[in-house]
Amino acid sequence: MEPTRRFSGYPPVKEGPKTEYKPVTDKNPALRGWPLIIAAKIVNNSSYMAKATWENAKFGCTKGIPGLDQYDWQLQPIVTPLTGDGDVQSRAKITPELYQRQLVDLAGRFYSAADYHELYKSGTLTPFQVAKTLLPLISRGQSPPAKYELAWSTTSEDIVLAAAKKSADRYAAGQPLGVLDGVPIGVKDDQDIEGYVSHMGMPLDASEPFFKPAPSTIWPIAQLEAAGAIVVGKLAMHELGSDISGCNPRWGTPINWNNKSYYPGGSSSGAGSALCAGLIPIAIGTDAGGSIRIPSSLCGAYGLKPTLHRTYTMKSSICVIGPMAATADDLTIAYRTMTVRNPEDPVQGSFALSVPPSPSAKKTIGIYREWFDQASPAVLEVTQKAISYFTDKLGYEVVDISIPYLQEGQYAHSAWALTEAIALQRSRVSDPNNALANLNHCNQLLLTVGGCTSGADMIKYGQLRALIMQHLAFLWKTHPGLLVVTPTSPEAGWLIHPGDQAYGFSDGNVTIRNMMYIWLANSTGCPAVSAPVGYVDPEKGDGKLPVGLMAMGDWGAEEQLLSWAKEAETYLNGVWQGGRYRPKDWVDVVETSKNAQ
Repeated sequence: MEPTRRFSGYPPVKEGPKTEYKPVTDKNPALRGWPLIIAAKIVNNSSYMAKATWENAKFGCTKGIPGLDQYDWQLQPIVTPLTGDGDVQSRAKITPELYQRQLVDLAGRFYSAADYHELYKSGTLTPFQVAKTLLPLISRGQSPPAKYELAWSTTSEDIVLAAAKKSADRYAAGQPLGVLDGVPIGVKDDQDIEGYVSHMGMPLDASEPFFKPAPSTIWPIAQLEAAGAIVVGKLAMHELGSDISGCNPRWGTPINWNNKSYYPGGSSSGAGSALCAGLIPIAIGTDAGGSIRIPSSLCGAYGLKPTLHRTYTMKSSICVIGPMAATADDLTIAYRTMTVRNPEDPVQGSFALSVPPSPSAKKTIGIYREWFDQASPAVLEVTQKAISYFTDKLGYEVVDISIPYLQEGQYAHSAWALTEAIALQRSRVSDPNNALANLNHCNQLLLTVGGCTSGADMIKYGQLRALIMQHLAFLWKTHPGLLVVTPTSPEAGWLIHPGDQAYGFSDGNVTIRNMMYIWLANSTGCPAVSAPVGYVDPEKGDGKLPVGLMAMGDWGAEEQLLSWAKEAETYLNGVWQGGRYRPKDWVDVVETSKNAQ
């Protein structure tokens, strides 16, 4: 029997009320072009219209929930697995199986960190060659523009090549730091890296102190660099991370190379684009409302949203920093490397290491069928086939579960996210009373609406969060090791609308629908992982549309989720007909680097 884990902040075990899941049709107007511009102006200049828009979005829905007052409000869902007595281990090991390469003839094979590591050790390739190959493919400002530049906001040739040379020298001396040494990675443009400006998807405003190169690199990225990973650039993103399509009219929208007629998902849109193009095996994103998992799903990659504050203590109760990767092993390598405990961070530094599940542990999948079945028929077909594999071949038991107030919880999460966004944006600018001036019309509208949320509303949201967290604790008490499984997104793709690149767009109904599964992990602080499990044919364009399956685990259960993602990868590579799909514009970085002068 495994030892009982200790936690700080674990919620009381209390089953929530029995509520019926009744999907309703949202009535948020889709706004594009001049209607968007006009609507943003009206809402920004009329408190009445802003509040009416807030009410129409159902952000006040928690006021009518009976019995909510009996719950203490949970403003931060911080649940911390604590180390055991005498446990001094501060970092997870990169175990031998993570150095193993996939079969060379595997269908749709993507390069992994292990591939680069072996090629560097053998002298077949050097990190310097790879860096020199990648920079012309991804750097902005060239004529003609680089084919893959839209996935990237900035690169620094001097910084990249200096790091690549040091890595190459270590390999030449027979002293590589480990499997990540010399491996190219990308980092979302909302995370500080020394020498780089963090634009957060906004246009550069040199008059604002915010747009200055960072004096230091944040902890999780510094751990990856300390392991030898080479950050080849900052990855483009949806402005402020405020939506999940990835559309950014200021920087240009990163391309979903699986099918260029569809959005890559966001807000870690550049990460999804760069991964499916084969440019890098690992990207680091952030996730406040699916921003790691949605682009992972739409671009056919793997993405982990860790437990709140597991990797870094952010100024948010919903946002985390986490890895995205081309393979399940690289997702694990990145996660274990970036979660070294920080002795100067009292929250992140108190986390115990996540423990892989025992091989003899019972495997249980929980499905809330009325919720799960809201996905499109095509997504349901793909995901149900994958679940059958988990049950028939891997010994998982499926249990029916229910979760109260899912729709109300999603609206509360959306309002919370916008409220955090407007507060953080005001802190970035010299004039907080003019905080929205540098933003696109979509964000001017969204953040103005978010500003209508009152303190009383936030308390109600916190009470609903507490109710749901206590119910989840009840589910894990009843079914230890339970994984709550859903599609990552109810749709296989998000079709690009003509003209969206001019001003962007706001389509709240589609956004809410595409977030219907992912918000729960953000609101409650739980970890969740998305893995591709198949593909569907598109309505438009060439290529395929990946379908992601998502598992959410108990607080601190990242290693269990990573093991599950590895099992999902085995299904995709070995059971799904045709195996993994690789886009036709996939870049063979290894062969290109070998042939480079």
